[in-house]
Amino acid sequence: MGVSHQPMRVGMFGGAFDPPHNAHVALAAAALDQLALDVLHVVPTGHAWHKSRTLSPAMDRLAMARLAFAGLPRVVVDDRETLRDGPTYTLDTLKALQAENPQATLYLFMGADQFTAFRQWHHWEDILRIAIICIADRGESALASSQLPADFAPGGIWQGRIAFLTLPLMDLSATRIRHTAASGGETGALVPEAVARYISQHQLYRIA
Repeated sequence: MGVSHQPMRVGMFGGAFDPPHNAHVALAAAALDQLALDVLHVVPTGHAWHKSRTLSPAMDRLAMARLAFAGLPRVVVDDRETLRDGPTYTLDTLKALQAENPQATLYLFMGADQFTAFRQWHHWEDILRIAIICIADRGESALASSQLPADFAPGGIWQGRIAFLTLPLMDLSATRIRHTAASGGETGALVPEAVARYISQHQLYRIA
């Protein structure tokens, strides 16, 4: 008898990663563990249509992401969105991952704050048809299944397309870290050590 193989579980974790910080790494570790992923694609965004500020150069964000997630198994820092011209959309990346892994179950990871704006995303219904949305609950939002919109709750049309990750409470944001670096403060307690060194060596976020 041949060995039966379960379908692959492929995750996508997108974001600016400007810079990647300890909460990002904690989310990736929880995703690998709690969803038993075969691979997690960490995808720094290219041109972020929804952000009002200009992002740091893609090469810096990619370099920091590779440093931040280097200690985790089965993580691939995926540069495809930074190579696209024009706005980059999560749906396009999910379609590409689906084409590359046609038998896989796809999971899209996001924070509870991102999920509150999810229905404003480009073709969000198509995203739900392709991937299961995994919401990282870091404790501060207390977002739970009982608080989901009706069409995501049991009996709703998107029932079963939402899952939750459990994460420790971590009061971190990339905005706070950029402000700390801009003022010459230490970022070593907020980001992985290699990322802190990169920020310092390349004088990222310093105000000219």
